[in-house]
Amino acid sequence: QVQLVESGGGLVQAGDSLRLSCAVSGRTFSSYAMGWFRQAPGKEREFVSAISWNGGSTASADSVKGRFTISRDNAKSTVFLQMNSLKPQDTAVYYCAKAQTSGLTLVSSYYDYWGQGTQVTVSS
Repeated sequence: QVQLVESGGGLVQAGDSLRLSCAVSGRTFSSYAMGWFRQAPGKEREFVSAISWNGGSTASADSVKGRFTISRDNAKSTVFLQMNSLKPQDTAVYYCAKAQTSGLTLVSSYYDYWGQGTQVTVSS
């Protein structure tokens, strides 16, 4: 079975940075695209960023473009989300997910394995 374990969340102030990590085990990590999603209280889960199998392509939601950067280290089976200039509206539980394809996808239904989530809270 594939397991995803996120880490790096926490409570920060507006303008601060955080780096989320997601360690993946159980299958050939390097063959699949990966993504980050988030869900704020009372809201639907939304796409944040995605990266293709080799890191050659990335995509991010408009709300985080220029502030968040997704990357991956296939040798360590880990995907990262560097979050800079955090805003209170970034407060959410952040989930990493493994795609069913090698090319990146923004659609949550194309992701078949999910982590347990890590809480990010940004105070104003």
